[in-house]
Amino acid sequence: MKIIMADNAGFCFGVKRAMDIVNNEINNIDGKLYSYGPLIHNPQVVDSLEQKGLKAIKDLSKINEGKIIIRSHGIPKYEEDKMIDLKLSIVDCTCPYVKAVHKRVENYMNKGYNIVIIGNSKHPEVIGINGWCNNKALIVENIKSVEQLPFMDKVCVVAQTTITKEKFDTISKEIKAKASIVEIFNTICKATKERQESAATVAKISDAMVVIGGYKSSNTLKLVEISKKYCKNVFHIETIKDLPLQEVLKFNTIGITAGASTPDWIIKEAIETMDNLNNNEMMEAIESSFTQIRRGDVIKGKVIFTTNNEIMVNINYKSDGIITKDELSNDPDVNPKELYKEGDEIEVYVVKIDDGEGNVVLSTKRLEEIKNWELLEDVFENEGTVQAKVLRVVKGGLIALTKGINAFIPASHASVNYTSDLNTFKGEILDVKILDLDKQKRRLVLSRKKVEVEELRATQEKVWNSLEIGSTIEGIVQRLTNFGAFVDLGGVDGLIHISDLSWNKIKHPSQVVNPGDKVEVEILDFNRDKNRISLGLKQMTEEPWKVFEGNIEIGNVIQGTVVNLLDFGAFIRLDEGVDGLLHVSQISKEHIDKPSSILNIGDRVTVKVIDINKEERKISLSMKDVQNDKLDKKDSSEEIIEKDEEDVTIGDLINNHQ
Repeated sequence: MKIIMADNAGFCFGVKRAMDIVNNEINNIDGKLYSYGPLIHNPQVVDSLEQKGLKAIKDLSKINEGKIIIRSHGIPKYEEDKMIDLKLSIVDCTCPYVKAVHKRVENYMNKGYNIVIIGNSKHPEVIGINGWCNNKALIVENIKSVEQLPFMDKVCVVAQTTITKEKFDTISKEIKAKASIVEIFNTICKATKERQESAATVAKISDAMVVIGGYKSSNTLKLVEISKKYCKNVFHIETIKDLPLQEVLKFNTIGITAGASTPDWIIKEAIETMDNLNNNEMMEAIESSFTQIRRGDVIKGKVIFTTNNEIMVNINYKSDGIITKDELSNDPDVNPKELYKEGDEIEVYVVKIDDGEGNVVLSTKRLEEIKNWELLEDVFENEGTVQAKVLRVVKGGLIALTKGINAFIPASHASVNYTSDLNTFKGEILDVKILDLDKQKRRLVLSRKKVEVEELRATQEKVWNSLEIGSTIEGIVQRLTNFGAFVDLGGVDGLIHISDLSWNKIKHPSQVVNPGDKVEVEILDFNRDKNRISLGLKQMTEEPWKVFEGNIEIGNVIQGTVVNLLDFGAFIRLDEGVDGLLHVSQISKEHIDKPSSILNIGDRVTVKVIDINKEERKISLSMKDVQNDKLDKKDSSEEIIEKDEEDVTIGDLINNHQ
């Protein structure tokens, strides 16, 4: 095996300068020492510095004394001003190249230029640069974002110091068309450019490339990107422990490069380990360092990468492990990328040592099932409740998923209420009880009905406890019978007897209410032991007879509607809500045999009240009197006119014209 080290790798000038300054501060520490954010993008270095006394913080308000280190990426001006206001002792480790960009954008902003930064808007260096032009810079990451820029008068263009030269040239060329005056400054760090060129050179002649650096380091990720452009096999690692050594043995020539935040000791450790790969003793040591695994073991690993269909896991074995989509979850809609990301620690179940292609077949689903069967057994024993997602309808019931385990819900246990179409449950998440559980046979039977029964009992208890004779309550009419209407009061049914539906006599409840109607009723009586509740609807309105008695007197002319016709007369429903009798003899001045000869049910009529029997609550009406009254008024009017005409004399006429 041949190992080629890139000419430019590891600490850049800015990082080395920051490390030297910080180590000097640590050696002469007098009080507390903080860094505003991690000093560099390398977790191993950050951990090492923390052990020596440097504490990384994110919130300035949490400190009020000590020294504060400004990291190599730099910070916005307003954050530096805040440190000054807090009277903190500042140690500025900002890379001089980055500091120069700060001064440039501040200078050009003061000259009236719009500032455009080519880089990653979320990178701390770009955030810091933007903070030196009042956070008004336009940040572009690709050609598409350039197209969204407005046309401007004057523009000053700078770059994140760690982006590629190719990206800078492509984007800055497009920006030229976006302003009348464009000043472009290539602020890519010289060390970054050299490191990227060296990586490309080595990648072109290597079978595999090993890029050492933090997984979140921008400049390291650029090296990975460049290496992949020229080499098919690229391994991005933070330390040698992350490198699959058994896989590296397949290649004859291996190139190595490292990000600007990678210390020498990590690089040397990687080179020494790979140098010894051909040594038999070293190989034996490597083999013995691998985890010994067997089918059915539960082990830990780290996610290498994810796709829409599978997850690759480093399990510290001579080959990597693979989790297919089917072994992630019983949920067919699961997306591996939404569950895990690169670098995640993960616990897995070993399904098979070799899938035929050298990979270890792993499963998170089976591990979860083992744990969840235990959990479900506990729920079953304690008669608890779990949630289940209905997946599909099958013969006789539903297939649901609970805790990653398939279960069956019989149709008879899908609900308290009968449901003709079980498809209405598909996709629903239900609270269920466990009817039957057999871990060995992997049988799990659930019931939604049992939960609903408990819920119904609780609701019924609440309703019964709230009942009070004379109070009112809302309900929904459920069904009608010949003797009344049953009303659901919230899990408990009450009855409105037909006699309590209306103050007027009715033949059937449907004349007043229909199923589904929302009604407000009065509680007339209840007996919990017999499960009976008597309700009144008519009691919600004032009794019509009292309304009539208070407003109408004998002799009043009022209106009503014909509601019944008999041989001896017609019953009129007055607007006050009471019925009165219009005797056949009181319908017309002329003789008629039956009321039906001139009246129809539903006719609106004007009648005169000729008698009121308060004791028997009977009312006598007359249409004939109304007609007579009208004729009397007419005759009276004609008599007055005739009399006036007879009494007029010639003298009266003469006087009227004088």
